[in-house]
Amino acid sequence: MNDFVPNPVTVAAFYHFASLDALEETRAALMDICGERRVRGTVLLAREGVNGTIAGERGSVLDVLSHLRALEGFTDLTWKESRAEAMPFNRLKVRIKREIVTMGREDVDPAARVGRYVEPQHWNDLASREDVVLIDTRNDYEVGIGTFEGSIDPNTESFRDFPDWWKNNAGQFEGKTIAMFCTGGIRCEKATSWLVGQGVRDVVHLKGGILKYLEDVPESESRWSGECYVFDQRVSVGHGLRQGTYGTCHACRRPVSSDAVNAPEYERGVSCPACIDEFTEEGRTRFRERQRQVDLAARRGERHLAGE
Repeated sequence: MNDFVPNPVTVAAFYHFASLDALEETRAALMDICGERRVRGTVLLAREGVNGTIAGERGSVLDVLSHLRALEGFTDLTWKESRAEAMPFNRLKVRIKREIVTMGREDVDPAARVGRYVEPQHWNDLASREDVVLIDTRNDYEVGIGTFEGSIDPNTESFRDFPDWWKNNAGQFEGKTIAMFCTGGIRCEKATSWLVGQGVRDVVHLKGGILKYLEDVPESESRWSGECYVFDQRVSVGHGLRQGTYGTCHACRRPVSSDAVNAPEYERGVSCPACIDEFTEEGRTRFRERQRQVDLAARRGERHLAGE
């Protein structure tokens, strides 16, 4: 793929639960149209549907999305659109997985049952009710840089951990309306499907996720605090989906704030305050060599994929 990069770049995040067969053929066709349109990003395909974020010139991105919507069962696929000043992906990756978002539970089918959707413009009213419990279904490092005021953080390292967390804590939420949210809607959609299957009677989720809320709800009226982690080189976005202030530790892949960058434990590409004790000196030596190669490529005006 050549290095043509529009400015600004259109970024589209999307997912859709529907039965998807012929995965290899679907992957090949998607690789072809993305390559022809100079679109990069990451797309996951599974028998339960599709999940991805892609970027490029807006017309080209829309061509790819139209291609996906033409698949049987995918007519209702929607996406969240934002802008980036630079291409947030180094390459295109289309991967076939068991699940498009991994919960590891067989008894979950979002195409058959989910909780009720709540539009972003109605979320504040819902969140202010005393009989409502807000639960953040994202991982701990994502919650750490921003979440809704008054929400519960399950402190999960992986979405696989959420069902066990719920089973251990469900009793304290008896009689409450459970309102869940996540980045773009996919994890809370699957989580609500699982809760409905567990017999939870009143469960809702934020339609379009945090990204749609930050796009639609004025900052002056927002109940959101902090920034929202995104899975591309922008790292985080704020209200209006403007690019945020966080970077990435390329050792542990966690988001790092400006304070963390200035901490003595931070070494670019090698360590940050969160992971300083997680790697051996041998591992950090490998990271330093990787970072040296990334820096050499940058000085030559090239992209080094290890820096993604």
